[in-house]
Amino acid sequence: QVQLVESGGGLVQPGGSLRLSCAASGIPFEYYTLGWFRQAPGKEREGVSSIRIASGDTYYADSVKGRFTISRDIAKRMVYLQMNRLSPEDTAVYYCAAGARYGSGGYVPHESDEFDNWGQGTQVTVSS
Repeated sequence: QVQLVESGGGLVQPGGSLRLSCAASGIPFEYYTLGWFRQAPGKEREGVSSIRIASGDTYYADSVKGRFTISRDIAKRMVYLQMNRLSPEDTAVYYCAAGARYGSGGYVPHESDEFDNWGQGTQVTVSS
């Protein structure tokens, strides 16, 4: 049974930082791509960042480049999203997702339909 459990969300002031964690079980972790998506009220879900576990290759949406960093700990089967210089526009429910598609060459999967398993989400609110 696949389980993705997110943690680390919360309320933070603009300019602040948060680190999200995703614990994965029930999948061959090293052979997967894991990603972070977010969905704000009234908006479509968007891919924020993803990482091919074995290679460490990453993808970042333009809106978070230079502010967010994705990483993984293979031994712990964990994926992290370090979020710095947060702004109110980053407010959303953040979801961890896992997919068996690995991509090829320089392409790292980052579209919703490329991921098969989803966590329950964690709320991130950026507000003063």
